[in-house]
Amino acid sequence: MQTLLPLLARGAVLSPFKRPRPDAAFPHNRLVLSGVRIDLARLAAYERACGFPTGADALPLTYPHVLGFPLAMRIMASRAFPLPLLGLVHTSIEVTRLWEPAATGEYELAVHVEGLTPHRRGTEATVVTGARVDGSLVWESRSTYLARHRRAADARTPADSHTPADARTEADARTAAPVPSAEPKPLPVVAEWRLAADVGRRYAAVSGDRNPIHLHPLTARLFGFPRAIAHGMWTVARCLAEQPADASVQLRAEFKSPVLLPGTVTYAADGGRFELRGGERVHLTGELREYRANSA
Repeated sequence: MQTLLPLLARGAVLSPFKRPRPDAAFPHNRLVLSGVRIDLARLAAYERACGFPTGADALPLTYPHVLGFPLAMRIMASRAFPLPLLGLVHTSIEVTRLWEPAATGEYELAVHVEGLTPHRRGTEATVVTGARVDGSLVWESRSTYLARHRRAADARTPADSHTPADARTEADARTAAPVPSAEPKPLPVVAEWRLAADVGRRYAAVSGDRNPIHLHPLTARLFGFPRAIAHGMWTVARCLAEQPADASVQLRAEFKSPVLLPGTVTYAADGGRFELRGGERVHLTGELREYRANSA
């Protein structure tokens, strides 16, 4: 598996020189990697780390994200990408699987930046990853990444000054409204999971994502976290390992707050909807739906 450490280092060096804003120029190039075949031993290691059964004919729903992530990192660590890689937060992911990609298949991967949008905490970039077989799209994702920064409107909306420090990675997609909406009713708890301190290191070994906030308390503290935090994509994958899914399916997941390691979380689910919670704090919400072509 390609190491991402050189890209992380490059992104770290360039980060202080970035000036994120929603109207900034961004790279429009599309990175393509053809002839991608699956290392079955690494796939099995990923499945074990995330709780999927091993040896299935089809790839786990989240695995093409792992395959395409080095291409996404090449873009996000580049000089042309306007958001600083350091402190960039994965806030959501949408996945459409048209049919189940085979573990023994050969794929063409492509990644590009779809655009930048304003967010109440800064600027979000949408990164699109696609996997094709013989020219036909079989899997596509849209991930949003947030760069936190002050905006002109911040001076007029100081209400966030009370936000707890450990909520800094919360994906808050709500817009300001005169009357706040009621919180949705919690889903029924299915299981409680005790997460070891090395969850981040084990997932880094199988995914290639060695962001220091996930590896050790000392490196996590450099970025304002009291302990290492779990990868958001691990939390999604761990929940999906418990969820039955159709061959053609759509996933929407939002990362609400970090999961500190070690720690205890509860997995809750009802039908296609699922959550990961720690006490009263919601870490992750998601939903699986059957994919229907040309559906609204």
